[in-house]
Amino acid sequence: MSRKRVTRGAACCAAALLILPACSSDGDGKDKVEDRTSGTSSADTGDGGQEGNGVGDLSAREISDKAKRELLDAKSVHISMRATGADATKDTDSDSDGDSDSDSDSDDMASMELTLDRDDNCVGSMKMANGAALDLVKRGDKVWMKPNRAFWKTQVPGGEGEAAAEIFKNRYIHGSTSDTMLKEVTGICDLGKIQKDIQDDTDDESKSLAKGEPTTVDGTGAIPLTGKDDGKETTLYVATEGKPYLLKAVEKGDGDDTTTTFSDYDKPVPSKTPSPDESVDVSKLQDQLQKI
Repeated sequence: MSRKRVTRGAACCAAALLILPACSSDGDGKDKVEDRTSGTSSADTGDGGQEGNGVGDLSAREISDKAKRELLDAKSVHISMRATGADATKDTDSDSDGDSDSDSDSDDMASMELTLDRDDNCVGSMKMANGAALDLVKRGDKVWMKPNRAFWKTQVPGGEGEAAAEIFKNRYIHGSTSDTMLKEVTGICDLGKIQKDIQDDTDDESKSLAKGEPTTVDGTGAIPLTGKDDGKETTLYVATEGKPYLLKAVEKGDGDDTTTTFSDYDKPVPSKTPSPDESVDVSKLQDQLQKI
């Protein structure tokens, strides 16, 4: 597993699901699945009796457009991702430590928890299926990264990985985005970049979304929009209470299963940063790597 795989792999999974598919309709302009809530009031859209926001009465295209607009307007958001299958286990190294098996199977899981904003601040954690993981804090151009032992052993060859794990154990590597390594890791922290990718998406492939039965996501009323893209089944859950936020996206196919949830829209990224006692300057890491 490469460092790029840890960071960019997680970011790509999240960003790909953030880009809502365009919604096509059949020849007469109606959605492929009838709106089962037509004829009901906006307060009765399958949201458990709570006051609805009216999206249950809209077409799948209109609902997806509203959810996309909320993502584009968000100042910050929390993303939680869980992935199993080939994408989660690909590129893992056979010499990882005892925290994981060398032969990862399809049930191994990669995960990410990340709160990020338009100012390029973020707080979060990532874990790959082979057990390699890191915690990340970014505030302005300042970066703190705390890898676990499995991360060091898969990134640094031979016994030097074990040595690095011991030297930097339970401490953050601290530096700035001027350092190449730290800058690469923090590439996932820019909500503005993700939003630009959403805005600039020009995929003209024939895609469709169809409305499903009203349901709930973590206690919030939601309407599912289902469709297929490149052979994978995708379901987007859009809130029918409050603002029409995208609450969850599920993608299945080709042996992969990825679930991404979105919450805490517009809530500030936590501003607390690790103390000097918890940190080691990145220059010490660079000195250690030069000895290898």
